[in-house]
Amino acid sequence: MRIEQLRRAIASTAQSSGFSGTILVSGREQELILEAYGHANLADNRLNKPDTRFGIASGCKLFTAIAICQLVEQGKLSFESRALEVLKGGGLAFPLFSPEITVHQLLTHSSGIGDYFDEETMDDFAELWKAVPMYTLRRLEDFLPMFQNLPMKFNPGDRFHYNNAGYIMLGLLVEAASGMAFADYVEQHIFLPCGMQHSGYFALDNLPANTALGYIEQEDGSLITNIYSIPVKGGADGGAFITATDMQLLWDGLFNHRLLNEETTALLLTPHIHEDQDNYYGYGVWITKLNGEVYKYHVMGFDPGVSFRSAFYPASGVTFAALCNRSKGAYQIMQTVEDALGGVDTPGD
Repeated sequence: MRIEQLRRAIASTAQSSGFSGTILVSGREQELILEAYGHANLADNRLNKPDTRFGIASGCKLFTAIAICQLVEQGKLSFESRALEVLKGGGLAFPLFSPEITVHQLLTHSSGIGDYFDEETMDDFAELWKAVPMYTLRRLEDFLPMFQNLPMKFNPGDRFHYNNAGYIMLGLLVEAASGMAFADYVEQHIFLPCGMQHSGYFALDNLPANTALGYIEQEDGSLITNIYSIPVKGGADGGAFITATDMQLLWDGLFNHRLLNEETTALLLTPHIHEDQDNYYGYGVWITKLNGEVYKYHVMGFDPGVSFRSAFYPASGVTFAALCNRSKGAYQIMQTVEDALGGVDTPGD
């Protein structure tokens, strides 16, 4: 499909769905499409721009996985390290967790620990903050009372079960092994080497300029911001703010081995565990296969007021990102792009 046809298809979907955010499609050596739609701040009538920052929720689990892999390369951790043995040195207690849980199992959502937001049984993320005020969650350790005393759901390694708490534990492992605060580590050792100058873990009560507020649609159609619906500062399981171009730089840095060596990069991108149908999970990244070959590596994130999708398609060299400051929207744009480029179905948001 010609680029102008793709641009028109994206614009049509964005208009019909009320998409609010930024969309990037790039080829191997050039940016093909970079468009912005909707408002970053409705009250101030401030429009989204191509370089606006957006929250990406769980989309940044990939950053956490890369951080762990870097520390493995440095010999400070191993994928078979027992997580509780590493964390007990910092006085952190998980009385009901299996001592056999490994770093690999946390990375692949197969540890079996209980989650503070269990997607098998819960559907309203904002309900969490009735018991734990969201404005108290600024450090990784602030999340611990929400899950550290939960029982195991299953034995480590038995199956895949998407788990946010497991990535909080991985962030704590990054802090224990590196001696740095998690957000500082990611910004220094992942964002900086990739040239991601506009990305960071920003607090909702201290957002930098050119950052979109997230908006939640109410039953009457009105919109409210998400400032009381998500943690005040993101961490190892999600919540960074990035631009579309910075996400492109992240994929470039990963595949050009500026973050990890070739062997570790291949391990991160290995389909370690089967989720369903043609979908697998590596380390912090989803992997979709088509006819037995990898069709795409992708990340996604959903929070109240946040919808995010980004992918790299190895056969074509195309990179895609849709960053949206509404609870839904990125999936429809991804489908439009994949349909135009001969894609396959992906799970909806």
